[in-house]
Parts: sequence; structure tokens; C-alpha cells
Amino acid sequence: MIRISGLSKKFGDLVVFENINTHILKGECVAVIGPSGTGKSVFFRTIAMLEKPDSGHIFIKGVDITQKAVNINQIREKMGMVYQGFHLFSHLNVLDNITLAPQLVKKQNKDNAERKAMELLSLVGLAEKANSYPHQLSGGQQQRIAIARSLAMEPEIILFDEPTSALDPTMTSEVLSIIRKLTKMGLTLLIVTHEMNFAKEIANRIFYIDEGGIYEEGTPTEIFDHPKKEKTKAFINKLKVFSYQIQSRNFDHVKMNAEIEIFCQKYNLGAKQVYRIQLFLEELILVIFANCFKIATPNIEIAISYSDETTETTVMVTYQANNFNPFHFEKEDPDNLGMNLITRMSKKYEHHCEKDLNTVHVKL
Repeated sequence: MIRISGLSKKFGDLVVFENINTHILKGECVAVIGPSGTGKSVFFRTIAMLEKPDSGHIFIKGVDITQKAVNINQIREKMGMVYQGFHLFSHLNVLDNITLAPQLVKKQNKDNAERKAMELLSLVGLAEKANSYPHQLSGGQQQRIAIARSLAMEPEIILFDEPTSALDPTMTSEVLSIIRKLTKMGLTLLIVTHEMNFAKEIANRIFYIDEGGIYEEGTPTEIFDHPKKEKTKAFINKLKVFSYQIQSRNFDHVKMNAEIEIFCQKYNLGAKQVYRIQLFLEELILVIFANCFKIATPNIEIAISYSDETTETTVMVTYQANNFNPFHFEKEDPDNLGMNLITRMSKKYEHHCEKDLNTVHVKL
């Protein structure tokens, strides 16, 4: 789908990246990560030819779009881009924002454009906002509209340039849930992101950008669990991760708590945070066992991560079972002191389920 050969870009004497060679397959999701200021956004803008490369070639479906004879606007019709800012037209309502380009560029009639727009608004969960204006929407809603607007042009490729960087945690989860849906639609996705857990979950491949190029690339397991190069290791190690798997109702709870305590001590997390993590997991596992694994053998995976940059601790728990949201359980049973306690001590909590794979994500 995309092939890049010898791509270089500089601003004056500043070399942003040099001699990048890579490819992205049709339907692949590639997450681009790395320190701030290493050229990730410029790399994306260059792929879209919003920045002209100083040398090298970019092939989209076999066509070298760096050649002057190529109609770049025609190529861009199949390449959507979603920015950090939402770039919606403030004087147009949501429906008009989405239908403007299909009518002007693709010459769709108004009825067809609006019918497609309403389908896309349903996809992003905002059909009721069709007549609203951007200033009446939250940041997360505006970004979801921006995604719908991009999809209205029926692109085969979408470039996401840090789509959640301007959003708070709740709005971030809204946008990431939509991107999860897009990975199931056969689109080719490139995503610059600082959401490491999301990148690890959703991407087929990871590009780690540093030292003026793709410093290291590989599968999420290769990059996050077994990075080979020193700068990749240093970057990944800023996000410390503890993993644990439960495959029996009689699992060794004491052993798990001891390992959590060792992990937390290693990275100087205080006794209060250790207690919060252990208490959260104890209450959550009890609820999951009671509602999902009364008879079936449990298969629960726990991941605890700590970031030096944000000083936040994140707990992610996944389990294979029918859709069960423990936080709805807490709302339905206000006398459940355990679940009430863990929701109150969480900065953010969410649950989603796809094909009977439940994921609970909590920031403590």
C-alpha cells in the first residue's frame, strides 16, 4: 500500500529525518512512537505531501507521489488525515462539516452525502449531534467528528497525528474506541501516539522514531518486551510494566501480591500506592470470578504499568467471557462497598468488550 524509499527532510541546517526506507501493507495498523521533537509529525505530513521531501520517493499503491506529474489532490482523496487539532469549520454544523468535501470534491449529491454522513455519525456514536456546531461539542466529540469527516471521503489510508494529545483521559478513551473500530474495517492506519498501552494493543507493527529516522521497528512484542537497540530500551523502560496471569480459581493470591509489592518497590512507588493496587485487584477479581467464572476456568491477564514521565500507575485487566462491565455492577449494587471503593480511588476507569474479550483499564 505504501512504500518509502530514501526519504529525507530538513529545515535549513536541521535534518528532521534522513534516508527512511520502509513499507506499510494494505490493512496494516502501524503505531509511530518516540520522544517529542524527533520528527514524527513531519514524517506524516511528508507522506501526505503536505511537506515536500528533500529527497527520496513515496509510493502509494505503486504510484510515486513525489513526481511533479502526479495529481496529488487525486491521491489525497484516498488518504485521510486526522490532526491533533480538530480543524472543523466553526460556522458549519456537524452534518455540513462532514458533507462539504464529498459534495465539492467527489461531486456527490446532497442526499447521498447526508445519508452517508449519518451512517458515519452512527459509527462514531454522535448521530444526535448532526445539527450541532463545533463549539457545542466536547473535544472528544469534535475529534470523533473529524474522524467521521475523514471517513466520508472513503479513504483507503488514514494518518492519525497524535489524535488524543489535546484531550483529557475520558475524551481520549472515546477517540481510541473509534480507532479500534477502524482497525476492523480493513483500512490502512498509521498512528502517531503517546498512548503506549493502546499502541501495544492495536498495532501490527511499531516504528520507534529517533536519531533522524526509524531507529527500530518490529511487532509490539518485539518493541515493548524485547527491544534490541539502546535508545529504544531507554524509551520503553520509562514505562515499567508488570504482568500476571490467573488460570485457576485457586491461584496463589499471596504470591501475586508479593510480586506486585516487589515491582512497586523497584520503581519507588509508595506503600499507599501498593495498597491501592492490591485492593483494587482483590475486589475486581472477586467480582469477575462471581459473575464470569462460576463454572468455567478463569483466564485473566493483569498488566500494571508505571510511567516516569506522567508518574501515573495504570492497571489493565483482560478476561475472556461474555460482556461483563464490573463498573455497571457497582452502579446496580450501591451497597457493594468493594467496587464503590475502587471507583472512588480511581482517577479514571473504563471497560470495553470486543468478541467476548473484556478489558478493564484503570488509572490510580
